[in-house]
Amino acid sequence: MTDTLELNDEKQIIGLAKALSSPTRYNIVKLLLDKEMDISSIAKRMKQTEANTSAQIKHLEKTGILESRYEPGAHGVRKVCKTKVRRIILNVE
Repeated sequence: MTDTLELNDEKQIIGLAKALSSPTRYNIVKLLLDKEMDISSIAKRMKQTEANTSAQIKHLEKTGILESRYEPGAHGVRKVCKTKVRRIILNVE
């Protein structure tokens, strides 16, 4: 995990702000700060469908906050997610 994500680009900053403005996405990031979880586990904790959770994860991956990998699961493949950063610095100049 990279400790800090520093953004200087207006488009990236606005994209990140939009991503974190959703309470669901914000809470997913908080949930993943200390441990990795698969989509199914995240969905259960968030009381969301797996489809909705997966869509929220994709949005967060685009911002560079989360990353995912695929692993074998009991019934096929499972997507395991984790945070990439613990701190975000926005340079607005």
